[in-house]
Amino acid sequence: MSTKESAAIGQLLSLLESRYAIRVLWALKDGHPQTFRLLQDSVGSITPNTLNTRIKELREAGLMDHGPHGYIVTHLGSDLLKRMGDLSAFATKWATAQAKKKA
Repeated sequence: MSTKESAAIGQLLSLLESRYAIRVLWALKDGHPQTFRLLQDSVGSITPNTLNTRIKELREAGLMDHGPHGYIVTHLGSDLLKRMGDLSAFATKWATAQAKKKA
């Protein structure tokens, strides 16, 4: 991996590691716009201040925007979510393996 690729990955991971950042994007994955309140409910247990901060960061990063009907992911954000699409299948496998370990 080149230095440029490593830097880009580091920047992206730094953004996504922020508390609730992935959850905010994930809440918008179906492509339907959400108002601030609906987005807050979709993410769950996020304070309005934290949500405002994440929205600002994700908008500045070009991953989400605000349209006439609420917050939406951009084409770039949609591309990221597609690439994360296997996360659901992996999470199910992982949770099953964790449950077996505890049993």
